[in-house]
Amino acid sequence: MQRTTTIHAERWHLRAEAAWGSEPRGQDTGQGTEQDTAALRAENDQLRRKMAGRAVVDRACGMVMVLTPCRRGAARGLLVEVARQCDLKLREVAAALVATTEDEPLPEQMHRALRRALVRLYTADRRFHTADRR
Repeated sequence: MQRTTTIHAERWHLRAEAAWGSEPRGQDTGQGTEQDTAALRAENDQLRRKMAGRAVVDRACGMVMVLTPCRRGAARGLLVEVARQCDLKLREVAAALVATTEDEPLPEQMHRALRRALVRLYTADRRFHTADRR
C-alpha cells in the first residue's frame, strides 16, 4: 500500500515539473533550490497582480451592465473598445471607471471614447431589435 502511494506521489512530482518546465529535482534531497523558490515567488506575485486586475475589470463590467442594460460580453467589449481608442490597457480603463464611484473624474479622452462606444452599442442594439420585428 505504501509503495503505491509513493509511486503516485513520484508521478505527480514528475508531471508537475514537466508542466512547469523546470529541471527534475534530485531524488535524494527532496528540496528545491533557492533559484526555484525565487522563480515560484515571482510567478506567485505575477498571478496576484493579474487576479487583482481581473477583479477591477469585473467590477467595471458590472457597472457597465447596470448602467447600460447589456450582457457581460457587450460590457467587456465596450471596455475593450475604449481601451483601444485611448491606447491604454483594459485594467487601466476599468480602474478609472471604478474610481468614478469615489468621486474621481473620468479623464476627458476616456469620456469621449466611452461616449462613442455607447453610441455604437445602442445603434447596433437598435438595428438588432428592428431586424427582429420584421
